[in-house]
Amino acid sequence: MSNVALFNPSKVPAHVKARGELSAIAKALAGGGGVAGGKRVSIKGGVFRLISGGKEVAAIEERYLDVVVVNAAPNVSRVFYGAKYDADKVAAPDCWSADGVAPDAAVKDKPAAKCDACPNNIAGSGQGNSRACRYQQRLAVVLANDMGGDVLQLTAPATSVFGKEDGDKRPLQAYARWLAAQNIDPSEVITRMNFDTKSESPKLFFKPMRWIDDDEAPVIKKQGQTADAKNAVAMTVFKNDTASVAAPIDVPGKRPAKVEAAADEDEEPVVRKEEKKPSAVPKAKANLAEMVDDWDES
Repeated sequence: MSNVALFNPSKVPAHVKARGELSAIAKALAGGGGVAGGKRVSIKGGVFRLISGGKEVAAIEERYLDVVVVNAAPNVSRVFYGAKYDADKVAAPDCWSADGVAPDAAVKDKPAAKCDACPNNIAGSGQGNSRACRYQQRLAVVLANDMGGDVLQLTAPATSVFGKEDGDKRPLQAYARWLAAQNIDPSEVITRMNFDTKSESPKLFFKPMRWIDDDEAPVIKKQGQTADAKNAVAMTVFKNDTASVAAPIDVPGKRPAKVEAAADEDEEPVVRKEEKKPSAVPKAKANLAEMVDDWDES
């Protein structure tokens, strides 16, 4: 079924016609502005992985995953790690921002009062022409074949959030804006997430597959109001024996995996640039056949 036929206004479900204005989810994902140990979808290594309690319980062979977005953080957040990546070391990020505007109040040594004036926000402060401080967008999703099941956290990296569309291949914000232009809310459709096979680091594209039907709509609405959905999109800080650690991108309790430099500067918002890199800024390293029957809660 083509996207044009799928979104023909004459076939809009009754629950969509009665909806009113677009939700806060739609506005958040269009760029308007987790809990450690929870159940999550990781894209580490370019593979969709189901994570529970910090442990991988399933790796999905398909290069795509169909989900419904039930909630989204209102802002694109940011995380900065200054030290060299160490997979075996549990450590807090040096700085983080839930709203992408200013460092969190809990950050002890703030590199700058505002993110747009921070040296870690300069193109080239990270690897290649990337920024040492990384953008990310947190979502709460449910699997399309188990809408009443677990609400999962998904953290999309900058390359999956920003950038231009290429045909029906759209990064997250471009996808959300495309839906919004047609008065469609992300929670009203099943979204297919595909890996970009041309990208060396994990990068997702998003496209609609079908409408949520009138029987499924109440389930999705209820899922979006759960504590799990709200926790999945919150930037929280959890405690361990030695430090306060912000909920990471991949496996809870570990530093995020190495992030490769962005190949296209259009993939992130325009930021300050300098001819020379500040010497004081360290470089940043960096058809689901069937549902998993039993999540590992240990």
